[in-house]
Amino acid sequence: MFTGIVEEMGEVLARQHHNEGIYLKIKGDRVLGDLALGDSIAVNGICLTVAELYRGAFSAEVMPETLRKTNLTGLKRGDRVNLERALPAGGRIGGHFVSGHIDGTGETKSIKREGNALVMSFQAPEQVLRYLVERGSVAVDGVSLTVVSVEADAFSVSIIPHTAKGTTLGYRGRGDTVNLEADMLVKYVEKILGKTYPKEMGRGVTYRQLEEKGFL
Repeated sequence: MFTGIVEEMGEVLARQHHNEGIYLKIKGDRVLGDLALGDSIAVNGICLTVAELYRGAFSAEVMPETLRKTNLTGLKRGDRVNLERALPAGGRIGGHFVSGHIDGTGETKSIKREGNALVMSFQAPEQVLRYLVERGSVAVDGVSLTVVSVEADAFSVSIIPHTAKGTTLGYRGRGDTVNLEADMLVKYVEKILGKTYPKEMGRGVTYRQLEEKGFL
């Protein structure tokens, strides 16, 4: 479990094909402080397992399924990646609950400056957009962000200078692929409501229906 608060940007030192997947060696600093073999670590928002530890670096293996569904397939030596260690018991949740299980990838549609912020728009698949609402949470490359707007095939977020400087988002350009994870709490609510209401009621749920079932 993660929170979407990136601790630092790492650098890909090596990428090798291994058993139809890939082996990544990533340079880090802060995240290595108490990292141990077998620990979970989020790399661009993807939960990976630490396979080896080195002086100033760690390695992880990426299986074919992860390569098919994330932007790790395009990583090359020298690329920056967002790094976050798993949330410790009693730790602060500065962002929102992030599982590290990517729902899909999006494409950077536009980037524009608005005052001291960067407003970024991402094209996204329906399986991600269905869970997004204005002022809700979304993880983009592992960064916890607040949704500004949702369109038919895209959504936008506003990024403060600290986030732009300290994560890969500040270095993204139009057309770049990003990993997306919707708020997991919304998915649980959908599942609960799906079991509570018959299919003939459709996907729409009214306040009256919620009240009748004791949700309000």
